[in-house]
Amino acid sequence: MSEKPSIKIYNTYTREKEVFTPLLEEHVGMYVCGPTVYGEAHLGNARPAITFDVVFRYLQYLGYKVRYVRNITDVGHLEQDSDDGEDKIAKRAKLEKLEPMEIVKLYTEAYHSVMKKLNVKSPSIEPTATGHITEQIEMVESILRNGYAYESNGSVYFDVEKYAGSNPYGKLSGRVLEELLEATRNLEGQGDKRKSSDFALWKKAAPEHIMRWNSPWGAGFPGWHLECSAMSTKYLGKKFDIHGGGMDLMFPHHESEIAQSVACNACLPANYWMHNNMVTINGQKMAKSLGNFVTMNQLFTGSNPLLDRPYSPMAVRYFILQAHYRSTLDFSNEALLGAAKAYKKVINGLRIVKKFTSPESWQTDDALCQEIHKLCDACFDGLNDDFNTAITIGHVFNLLKKINSFYTNTLSLTHLNEPTFLRMQQTYVDVVEHILGLQEEPVEKVDTFVEGLLDLYKDAKAQKQYDKVDKIRTYFKSEGIVIKDMKTGVDWAYEE
Repeated sequence: MSEKPSIKIYNTYTREKEVFTPLLEEHVGMYVCGPTVYGEAHLGNARPAITFDVVFRYLQYLGYKVRYVRNITDVGHLEQDSDDGEDKIAKRAKLEKLEPMEIVKLYTEAYHSVMKKLNVKSPSIEPTATGHITEQIEMVESILRNGYAYESNGSVYFDVEKYAGSNPYGKLSGRVLEELLEATRNLEGQGDKRKSSDFALWKKAAPEHIMRWNSPWGAGFPGWHLECSAMSTKYLGKKFDIHGGGMDLMFPHHESEIAQSVACNACLPANYWMHNNMVTINGQKMAKSLGNFVTMNQLFTGSNPLLDRPYSPMAVRYFILQAHYRSTLDFSNEALLGAAKAYKKVINGLRIVKKFTSPESWQTDDALCQEIHKLCDACFDGLNDDFNTAITIGHVFNLLKKINSFYTNTLSLTHLNEPTFLRMQQTYVDVVEHILGLQEEPVEKVDTFVEGLLDLYKDAKAQKQYDKVDKIRTYFKSEGIVIKDMKTGVDWAYEE
């Protein structure tokens, strides 16, 4: 596209929709918090991955050069997202009787496998916390020099009250520091922290702690929040365009990221903060900690008691995209089944529009051409308004109605003109396949058996051998395919 449209992003930091203006004209820096790899990926992990995959895809489609950084947390994320307790990966390593880095490798590979099935593009860079210990230590040293941290018994903590004296701490999450400090005054035995609102930049490792590194303060490990600030600075600079993640990360993780980045680099790390909402079950957040989650592999196989049947990766992707990323997404078999059927309608449309060929002559209907152009324009309205895929999908279905009308000869392609025909075809393919990332999940060896059986079907029908006709139809149906008798001949489609 020669001229980029105006995109509005809801900025969590300002609570306003703002026109997206990159720091560099043709380049976008985007950092998204990736998984902590200590267990199987679940539906809650898939939502941010798919949400920001669409952002990545659309910005690239518009011609931006996007450096997309998505981290892997492989150390420092303690239980209950606090500064106390056991490292989640170290705990899993003990349970499975493996080394921590074996756990990291096992679940990172499993996460990548799920992302591939969901057609989530790989980020430009995927750094790990353990691969950037040096950068994290250097950041802690800088924050100490600037007076926003203190050492205590081999650990280093961020002084939130000192920082808040000159910075708007809590603006992202809406937390009020006075309330946090009031809670502090009511606590006793706070350990090494001066106040409970302070958070760890570096933690002293207990003798039994498996994952540890040498530092100026002794053997220990970085705090969970530190890795994202250190790695985003390294790969995107002190200030970049978009920071994304789930809304459950706003506090304490992203609030802490902002504070330590400002304390080190003297500027806000990101211009735009984007947060996807939660996946819920009966109104309750889906999460490992709550024990109500469904893993992605369970979704694909149907092996969870909450599931009535398996759902394909693209049906799951569609299920996530059918809601705006900032709205809650409630899990149910009914919703997933509806998404599976709707996905097949969209993909049947993709098959159809790709098969269209330009007519040899045109009998242009100007009103019809104008209608098609408006439908194509509308497909981008939702994307330009805070990446609202729900609105986009609605307009895709409006365009699909016209495509199906041309397919059934209710309307004739000859009533278009070549620019309109090509735009209709290209818009549908671009939005569905390249931006929403929905791809065909063909029946295994579909091309081989479909063409042969369709020939047999045509012969049987011509010879009025209706028992064979019914048998072939039944076989197709068992494979999730329906035969369509068209005015123009015989075709097939995925069963909806």
